[in-house]
Amino acid sequence: MSTITIFNCFGEPEQINLESKPKIRPVNDYIPTDLKTVNSMSGGKTSAYVAAHYPAGYNVFSLVRIEDSNCRFKDEKIRRLVEDRIQAPFIGTAEDDTIIYTILDLEQYLGTPIHWVTGPTFDWIVKNAGGWLPNKLHRYCTTEMKIRPIFEWVWRTIGEPVTVRIGYRANETKRARKMIDRLNENGLLTIKHSFRKWETGIHKGKNRWEHFQWQRPEFPLIRDRIYKCQIENYWELKPVRFAPFNNCVGCFHRNPVLLRKQFDWHPEKMNWFQSQEGGKNGYWRSDLSYETIGKHNLQVELDVSAFSECDSGFCEG
Repeated sequence: MSTITIFNCFGEPEQINLESKPKIRPVNDYIPTDLKTVNSMSGGKTSAYVAAHYPAGYNVFSLVRIEDSNCRFKDEKIRRLVEDRIQAPFIGTAEDDTIIYTILDLEQYLGTPIHWVTGPTFDWIVKNAGGWLPNKLHRYCTTEMKIRPIFEWVWRTIGEPVTVRIGYRANETKRARKMIDRLNENGLLTIKHSFRKWETGIHKGKNRWEHFQWQRPEFPLIRDRIYKCQIENYWELKPVRFAPFNNCVGCFHRNPVLLRKQFDWHPEKMNWFQSQEGGKNGYWRSDLSYETIGKHNLQVELDVSAFSECDSGFCEG
């Protein structure tokens, strides 16, 4: 059989051509017929809306950490609470600090726990995972600091593939389609990961990399035709604090004008992003260095509402 039929994220039957799929054999063969559900939380209003309207078995948030003491989280009580949640040292985050309060507020608002996870720090990732700064062509930061920590948590906690709710809205079908195109013949996304090392042979002591099929994405906002205006209206006057923009404050996907304004709003964090550039690390962007962006003199006051989600980095986990 060269094709199979699956139901895609829109609830429609779709033919998948097996011949066109990569010949990668996942290490795990068992796929439950009734997958457990996970809501991937980013700290933004959209993923929070998904969690509020489409309850899942688990809500998971992946925290991006940096080691710069100049970016130390200012509320010591909350900082220690975060360390307890992630079971790892926490100095500061590359994201807006407000997002920490967002997740704590959401736990109270939803009345359900949110599982906090984290991977290596951004500093470590730059030095060891890529060898150069992530950029628009090599966006490994999303994989290493958002997707992989959630996968590790899922595999250690649940131990089998899950359905993950993704916060793509009704006008973001192209993004959903790109993800659908990456599904394997079982309708799952795969990830290359190592949980063990080689015990013998020439690779003894090195990571033993294997492919895991682990996630069936679901897009409830597309299915139910939910747009940004509905999400904004829902959160108005709700007791949850949100940052103007979620994801890393210095994300290279952001408009340079917005990045310049981030130097005013988050100078220590943006200085961290700027300090990573140069030498073998390269640059976040091919058109402008962050030093150049930081020195630019804005002539007009920035209208935050003028920036779209394209300026938020499109980080998904």
